[in-house]
Amino acid sequence: MTEWSSSRIRREYVEFFKARGHEHRPSSSLIPADPTLLLTNAGMVQFKPYFLGQETAPWPRAVTVQKCVRTIDIDIIGTTARHLSFFEMLGNFSFGDYFKEQAIPWAHEFVTEVLGLDPERLWFTVYETDDEAERIWIDQVGVPPERVQRGGKDNFWQMGVPGPCGPCSEIFWDRGPEYGEEGGPIGGDDERYVEIWNLVFMQNIQDEPIHSTGQRPPKNSTPARV
Repeated sequence: MTEWSSSRIRREYVEFFKARGHEHRPSSSLIPADPTLLLTNAGMVQFKPYFLGQETAPWPRAVTVQKCVRTIDIDIIGTTARHLSFFEMLGNFSFGDYFKEQAIPWAHEFVTEVLGLDPERLWFTVYETDDEAERIWIDQVGVPPERVQRGGKDNFWQMGVPGPCGPCSEIFWDRGPEYGEEGGPIGGDDERYVEIWNLVFMQNIQDEPIHSTGQRPPKNSTPARV
């Protein structure tokens, strides 16, 4: 397998989405212009006014490399190979432009054709009621049905504060049997199946952490984070 530096991954990701009509936006400050957040913890934070309909995005698509701090992960840093305090989150965003039918194939194309990851070691999850995402993975992308699993709350993305939320579809890398039991990301070992991409479909708005208040307009924002 080819070794990739973080700078090369960052560069290739940005160029991939710029070639697909995305405006490259700089990382926003770690101190967000949002009273509900202590620190910027996701790439979508700087775009939250667009997702809420408070402002109109000046571009239909954007790509970012966002500096993030995850305070909620502090207690488990060092106990796994997956949790960090500070990291850079790669993200591609659609503001009422494209949705699942383009976002999902692009994610698969990037990890298999650009990064060169072996498709035989990839697994995929969708939200338990998201028939559309499952259909796209299987019928459009060509993923074997047994590699697509349905999840519950882990496949419904929310910020933990009032704001956008919605189902998500994740891509996982199988590190191999030496890292744990087989069974896929849902049912298998957490150390074996590592999430490498999360496609978030912000179809809903919530007024409190676990209460979805309604449906957003169709074809709305599709952020993805890596």
